[in-house]
Amino acid sequence: MEKKADYTELVVWQRAIALVPEVYKLLKAFPAAETYALADQVRRAAVSIPANIAEGQARQHRKEFLQHLSIAKGSLAELHTLLIVAQQVGYINGDRLREIEAVLQTVGRPLAGLINRLRQG
Repeated sequence: MEKKADYTELVVWQRAIALVPEVYKLLKAFPAAETYALADQVRRAAVSIPANIAEGQARQHRKEFLQHLSIAKGSLAELHTLLIVAQQVGYINGDRLREIEAVLQTVGRPLAGLINRLRQG
C-alpha cells in the first residue's frame, strides 16, 4: 500500500505557511486601534489558508480535500480584499500591496492547480 503524502510536502501548503509571517510583519504598521478589528480579520484569513490545506489533505476522501481547498481559496480572496481595504484607508501603501499581491499569487496559482488536478481525477 502506498503511503499518503504529508501535507507539509505540498508546495502550496509550504507557500501558504511562508505567507503568514509576511502578513504578520505587514500588520505591525497598522494602528493600535486596528488590533482587534481589521488586523485581526487579516490574521485569521492568512492563517486559515494553510490550516484548511492541511485539514483537507488529512481527510479520508478527495471530496473533503476539495472542500477544504475551496475554503482556503476563499480565505486567500478574503485576505486580498482585506489588504486592499487596508491600502484604501492608508494603512499600507500601493507598493507594499503590490509586493504582497505577488506573494498571494505564489499561493493562488498552485492552489488552483491542485484543485483542478483533484477535480480531474
